[in-house]
Amino acid sequence: MIRPEISALGAYSLRQYPHRIKLNQNENPFELPDAVKAEILERLTRATWSRYPAFVPGEQIARVAAFGVWKPEGTLLGNGSNDLLQLLFMSVLERGKTCVISQPTFTLYKILARGLGANVEEVPMTREFAFDVDRIITVARSRTAEMVVLCSPNNPTGTLLKRDELVAVLEGTTGLVVLDEAYVQFAPKSLTDLLERYDRLVVLQTFSKAMGAAGLRFGYAFCQPALATDLNKLKLPYSINVFTLLAVGALIDHWPLLKGWIDTIVRERERVLSALKATPNVRPYPSGANFLLFETLRRSPAEVFSGVLERGILIRDVSSYPMLERGLRVSIGTPDENDQFVEALRGAV
Repeated sequence: MIRPEISALGAYSLRQYPHRIKLNQNENPFELPDAVKAEILERLTRATWSRYPAFVPGEQIARVAAFGVWKPEGTLLGNGSNDLLQLLFMSVLERGKTCVISQPTFTLYKILARGLGANVEEVPMTREFAFDVDRIITVARSRTAEMVVLCSPNNPTGTLLKRDELVAVLEGTTGLVVLDEAYVQFAPKSLTDLLERYDRLVVLQTFSKAMGAAGLRFGYAFCQPALATDLNKLKLPYSINVFTLLAVGALIDHWPLLKGWIDTIVRERERVLSALKATPNVRPYPSGANFLLFETLRRSPAEVFSGVLERGILIRDVSSYPMLERGLRVSIGTPDENDQFVEALRGAV
């Protein structure tokens, strides 16, 4: 009874291991302050639990739109940005249609597209993990692709898509262009200002990373209002629970406090990058996100992963990704966690 496209898929999965320090899922290492948690819980105690949330959570939509400097009527909220990715793919793709992605990248894009029966055209990055924009455009045009999906900063490479590169993709293709900016707060700048010029652009962001709220599952999309109107026709009602909706306002209220984490994480990212450059048998790559990709040059990724884990630190083996046969990825933790990781890595390589 299951469609053959689904049966043929490999599942998106993540194996967990016992650990002291968790640096494998690109999470914010800093926990929300107790005072912020208490404020959210106090708001929750005053909420009505026996009733559905507002059918259209207008207050939260307006707050998120103002936070992202975009129009409320072009703002969609989701149960994590993955929820909105699924909505976009379901709205555009089907058997016989084509999605273009850059590789290596977030594996969910390919799973969603293949699950709908769509063709997936994968364009390799350069050896230094830059986007091959010219090839992306050529492939998208040759296949008349209905969708191009790009992640910036890209997971797992940390690569940034430049403004002129995104403009080139928008000018050179005809389908929907989805820009996944899940890690954008760790990068110099968002590209949401291009939304005003291009009605085929959708930008996704999330509270899971910089906001330190991965457990709340909240993401949002910005696009032109006419496109948002169509997407809302397929969007599941009440997909965001009352707890998360109440937390959204509190997190935005406290953003001036919370964004102090970003400066710390960016400084630590550059410090860890320097430490990895000085580590024998390791080749790290610059990143615009809260993680670093590195290659192990002597021992296998599995051996290095196990060696670091034996010292209590969990990182991510990404050697199964295209082009990353020697690749591992580490999330940036607290300064002490990062020191312990560097020491463990040097003992493992």
